[in-house]
Amino acid sequence: MQIKKLSTIVGGQDGAIYKNYLFRFSSKGGCTVYDLTKIEGNMTPIAEFKLDKIDLIVPHSNSVTFGNEFFAEGDEFPLLYSNVYNNYAKTEDKRVGICCVYRLVREGNTFSTQLVQLIKIGFTDDRNLWRSSGAVEDKRPYGNFVVDTQNSLLYAFVMRDGEGQTRYFSFDLPTLSDGEIGDSGVREVTLTSDMIKEYFDTPYHNYVQGAVCRDGKIYSVEGFGEKVHPALRIIDTKEKQQTRFFDFFEAGCTDEAELIDFYQGRCIYGNHIGEIFELEF
Repeated sequence: MQIKKLSTIVGGQDGAIYKNYLFRFSSKGGCTVYDLTKIEGNMTPIAEFKLDKIDLIVPHSNSVTFGNEFFAEGDEFPLLYSNVYNNYAKTEDKRVGICCVYRLVREGNTFSTQLVQLIKIGFTDDRNLWRSSGAVEDKRPYGNFVVDTQNSLLYAFVMRDGEGQTRYFSFDLPTLSDGEIGDSGVREVTLTSDMIKEYFDTPYHNYVQGAVCRDGKIYSVEGFGEKVHPALRIIDTKEKQQTRFFDFFEAGCTDEAELIDFYQGRCIYGNHIGEIFELEF
């Protein structure tokens, strides 16, 4: 694999690309927008905004992706998915296994969002499915989410420390009409164990970060430094196995992995300090 540095943007968590826009998210509900037609060199933000209802629920946004459904006819952007992850690790309700779904609207260079749905894993306490079955407690049982837009599937995956593996679950991607209005004021969809299409295990991921699905393969980045190297794993969802692992330390990239997506067929990778690279396989 070859790595080529392209530009520098603001630091943060994962990001999502749609057409010529790169949306870089923070762990506190903020987003900075860039024009990818100017991807070479230091990019200047064209807009900033906050996600809707962050007084109610704040996604950590370490996995952000666009789906394939539009909220309304004429919308410019499809639905946007962002995971809560461990923002509530120290609260009574840890909000394990939750993904927020937003409508994104642009007027000129002004962007706004509307929280339109919450997707919840309904079996996060199940030690045969989600959590580890042994005495070892899972460090991060919160889960990452990624959308397979080509097949209308939602993948959820979680680190299972006791078994030393990461488990992937696939579901039919919920539509906006699914679920019932909950305390959040939006439709809430609970994915139960009988809704699982299939699940499979892969080698253990170290502190899952950004993820994207393309052509049936999930590109998942992980790690945050010298002790836990930033790395890329490619998971083939048809073969149900990891097909590639790349340690970014080998290429001299030592900062925390965060962002991964595709732009015009190019794989775009970013770290937490805002360095943006192109990965050539």
